[in-house]
Amino acid sequence: MPHAQALIGSTAPEEDTGDTIFVLGHLGRFLGNQGTVAMAAGYLDRCLTGCVRMLGPDHPGTLASRDNLAGAYESEGNLREAIRLYRAALADRERVLGAEHPDTLTSRNNLAYAYRSAGNLDHAIPLHEATLSDRERVLGPEHPDTSTSRNNLAAAYASAGNLRRAIPLYKAALADRERVLGLDHPDTLTSRNNLAGAYRAAGDPVQAIPLYEATVADFERVLGPDHPKTLTSRNNLAGAYEMAGNLRRAIPLHKATLADRERVLGPDHPSTLTSRNNLAAAYEMAGELGQAIPLHESTVADCERVLGPDHPDTLMSRNNLAYAYWLAGDLGRAIPLHEATLAARERVLGPGHPHTLSSRYNLAGAYESAGNLRQAIPLYKATLAAYKRMLGAGHPETQAVRASLRRARGRA
Repeated sequence: MPHAQALIGSTAPEEDTGDTIFVLGHLGRFLGNQGTVAMAAGYLDRCLTGCVRMLGPDHPGTLASRDNLAGAYESEGNLREAIRLYRAALADRERVLGAEHPDTLTSRNNLAYAYRSAGNLDHAIPLHEATLSDRERVLGPEHPDTSTSRNNLAAAYASAGNLRRAIPLYKAALADRERVLGLDHPDTLTSRNNLAGAYRAAGDPVQAIPLYEATVADFERVLGPDHPKTLTSRNNLAGAYEMAGNLRRAIPLHKATLADRERVLGPDHPSTLTSRNNLAAAYEMAGELGQAIPLHESTVADCERVLGPDHPDTLMSRNNLAYAYWLAGDLGRAIPLHEATLAARERVLGPGHPHTLSSRYNLAGAYESAGNLRQAIPLYKATLAAYKRMLGAGHPETQAVRASLRRARGRA
């Protein structure tokens, strides 16, 4: 990598050659996979500029470069710019390659995924459904890209709280990958992990935990104990233990995963920061606020430095720190931080994103704790209406908000 960076640094962008552009593209994708997203976006932006100049705006290489840059912006948390670029890449591929070209279908899948990341499920789900249908017709029901679409549609249903549709689709995707790719293929193991995650989201640790445990063992055997996917699976298992209230198993596993990610990926990798946040949350659940709060504070500072103040992961860390302050009874610090996080999420993610709704609910709870019911009740009402619209009246999160609103009204 130092040689590639030296080559790029010795050449002005307007003098980039085909070789320089090739290096820029590969280096940008490598850095993106390593979590160095800001640098990756810079290289991929320069790569796209060079492709347009040397190959023309409609060359397949240029279209692929635009899609890659959109992916870097998505990883960076800049979802507005990512969606704008994905839409442009899709329109260009439809015009140049045709609506049914595999690369066009990939662009459609990527745009749907970005909409889901932005919480825009009204756009994401129909686009995932259409892409799955097209891939089944054009590529066949057993093509790996078709299986990916099936998995992504299941994830979109899960994001919408529609686990009755998500779980059967995850099961179908897993069965297809086991049959086509084999039991030990990394994509098959990923499908197994995703199905376990859906069971966890459904509040079913009895099915989630054994599936996570089997997936961790398979990842360790197939990819090795230090592979990033193995570490992700281990992190997810720790989260399932935590959800089941088994903190004696969750906390040591979170600590071990954090140590492994710091060693393998580095202390500033986004996945390492996620592990640090998760360990803090587990301490919080165990009532160990003296350990949780300093860890939350350092994670917020690291996320702001590495990812930027507006990255969704930074906003998640900030929300978690505010919640920890609230649990500690420090409303003087909790409320302003909840207010700032809500404002940032509304601006970055949009008012209807699930994370924005979570911030609104948390701020309402903090206001209620402070006895400020005039501000708490309208926030509870707005959050309840949004959850009913997005998740349905019977969803557990909707019911929790309804109970909070009833309690606050009873105190008014």
